Amino acid sequence: MKGWLGRIGGGGLAAIAAVLLAAGIIGYRLIGSLPVAEQSEGQSAEYWQQQGLTLFQQEHYAEAADAYRRATDADPDSAVLWSSLGEALVMASERDPMPPAALEAFRKAIALDRKDPRARYFLAVEKDLAGDHESAIADWLALLADTPPGAPWETDLKRTIEQVGRINSLDVASRIETATADRPAAPPAMAGIPGPSQEQLAAASSLRPAEQQEMAEGMVARLAARLENEPGDVEGWIMLMRSYQTLGRADQARDALDSALAANPRERSRLQDAARTLGIPN
Repeated sequence: MKGWLGRIGGGGLAAIAAVLLAAGIIGYRLIGSLPVAEQSEGQSAEYWQQQGLTLFQQEHYAEAADAYRRATDADPDSAVLWSSLGEALVMASERDPMPPAALEAFRKAIALDRKDPRARYFLAVEKDLAGDHESAIADWLALLADTPPGAPWETDLKRTIEQVGRINSLDVASRIETATADRPAAPPAMAGIPGPSQEQLAAASSLRPAEQQEMAEGMVARLAARLENEPGDVEGWIMLMRSYQTLGRADQARDALDSALAANPRERSRLQDAARTLGIPN
């Protein structure tokens, strides 16, 4: 892997190195845990997505790309799956830092969802690799402005912008400050929305970024899986909505709201109030 990264020049190295730290977080649609199994036909998009994620985390990038291809075959209208395929193809490539098939996948993702964070990130990487560092930084800054405060990839995205700016003698400090200052702050009522405890936050802050990612993904996946069996847990649904919003997955937050409302019609007012506080349209 280091040899491959060494062949990327200038800002491209900084961009790809940063995404390694956030791999699997941006735009990932969390689902319940599934065991790794031998490939078989007729499986769902969710099944192949989980296979792709597992293989990606094991650094079997070509195999992960194959799994994501099957996922997009099963669900060709999912921006998340297309951007996941693109990322796997990028990581599987030993010579070309942006293979044509990966670029095509990112473009399909952005056509389906113009706010898909992973596709936006890598399409900016493509501009950086082409030498258009200013446009790449502008796109990353726009993504940063849309990134929920405290999202898992926020720190690495800022680092990418800083490194590419420094390598190419571009002043970005004030632009980062502007991008983050323009984001709406969480409303005071957020304090009443279920979330992680102070002990959990303290424990998470002591972990390495990759461990924090694994912890967050595992917790949210387990919560989503539990709610399938315990749909009457209103606080659990609100916590799941908050988790998805924090990760920048607005569609999944809205889906969680819909599921919560369907399972708990008598709690409609409470759920809708929580959704409004979290910025989820309803």
